[in-house]
Formats: sequence, structure tokens, C-alpha cells
Amino acid sequence: MDHIIPIDAAIDDEASAAGALREKFVDAYTPGYFVEFDPDEAVLAGAFVEDALIEQDVIESDIDLVAALAAPADDKE
Repeated sequence: MDHIIPIDAAIDDEASAAGALREKFVDAYTPGYFVEFDPDEAVLAGAFVEDALIEQDVIESDIDLVAALAAPADDKE
């Protein structure tokens, strides 16, 4: 039964990991300081959150350059 981790130890490990992650976030805001995140920390930090635009948003944000260039300018001098 040596392989069983006591509940208190697991909670302490989680608290330590959370504290280390907070410190890395603070360090990441230091210009020129390189901070490494392991894969689990990167997931917790939101590095792999899918927030790309959907196709409809891209279409709606398109600017019609032909129409914009053809439109007369009000104050040309």
C-alpha cells in the first residue's frame, strides 16, 4: 500500500502547482524573461483554446476595396 498517496499530499501538490503556475504568469510579463510551460501548464494557461473566427465572421469583416477606392472622396485638394 506504499503506492497510495494521502489526500493531504495530493491537495498540497495541487496548491504548489497552482502557485508555481501563478509565478510563471508573473514572470511571463517581465520583458526579456523566457518562461517555459510544460504541456499541462500550457493547457491550464489557455494556450490551446480554440478562438479562431468562424467563416461567416470572416466574410462579414471583408472590406470591398474596389468599392472603397471607387467612392469619391469628400475633401480632395
